[in-house]
Amino acid sequence: MLLYILAAIFIIGSLIFFHELGHFLTAKACNVRVNEFSVCMGPAIWKKQRGETLYALRCIPIGGYCAMEGENEDSDDPRAFSRAGKLKKLAILIAGSASNFLIGFLILAILCAGADAFVTTRLDGFYEGVAEQTGLMVGDEIVRIDSERVFLKTDVQMLLERGDGTYTVTVRRDGTLHTLENVPIPLREYEINGEKARMYGLIFAAEEATAGSVLKTAWLSALNDARLVWLGLRDMVNGVVGVDEISGPVGIVSVMAEAGENASSALEAVHSLAYFAAFLSINLAVMNMLPIPALDGGRAFLLLVRAVPEAILRRKLPEKYENFIHQTGMVLLLAFIAWITLKDVWQLFR
Repeated sequence: MLLYILAAIFIIGSLIFFHELGHFLTAKACNVRVNEFSVCMGPAIWKKQRGETLYALRCIPIGGYCAMEGENEDSDDPRAFSRAGKLKKLAILIAGSASNFLIGFLILAILCAGADAFVTTRLDGFYEGVAEQTGLMVGDEIVRIDSERVFLKTDVQMLLERGDGTYTVTVRRDGTLHTLENVPIPLREYEINGEKARMYGLIFAAEEATAGSVLKTAWLSALNDARLVWLGLRDMVNGVVGVDEISGPVGIVSVMAEAGENASSALEAVHSLAYFAAFLSINLAVMNMLPIPALDGGRAFLLLVRAVPEAILRRKLPEKYENFIHQTGMVLLLAFIAWITLKDVWQLFR
């Protein structure tokens, strides 16, 4: 178990490293001064000054940061972040999440490269009675269920489970999109190889794994992981999922370690941890771009909001008010993370 705990901590730390590396490289490309690039948090174990930037390795194996001149305060330095153009600022803010999304996609592509074939969203058959009742046909490619896009075959079951048994289904049939209203697709009990199972009665076609299908499946998987984050947030807002069900770093490490421990082989454990790493990386990309103060998304949102009055008034608005908003947001965010961490620790020792 300890090995998987260490592996999970290493994975989370690596994802944060790549996030900050995205900020760092983009800041350098935009000629913005970076005062420090740090891996991990807390007191420094190792540090080295190279040019204008201090590079540091710190002792707490969570987090990291790319400290830019003028990031949280006004600065007279002409290369300060606060004095950079809006497009450069936006590129730097987005770069961290873009890096995480890219890393998630690359991990998924590597995992998909080991497959012989992929199950598609194209219907290849039905169990008894399903075709007549639903109006679906062999060859239909399911594109959308209700208001949600179908990226992968696994989405079909997930979206059907979220519904009430009757759906609006959009399919691609002979190259043309068709929307079928009030389609009944209930769970039914079927007998398969002498055993009873509850299924929706849809059979999907498979396609051979090629370089193109590997990249396509990895891309769709990445988009699907991003969508799952949004669905989770929507469920939380709607009260379907409680705030107490959210996990922080401790909870995530615990789940990853348990998945590795329960794997039947070392190879399966590596695959499980890799899938977790991909999902977490994409999760970090999406969550960090939410328009919440202190997050990159909050900074980007306020940057765009400020652009309108600044364009009308033809002068730059003071940075201090925006900095106050972000600093307040950071305090609240850290308090929230501390609460989640304490909750996760409490659950571990219950």
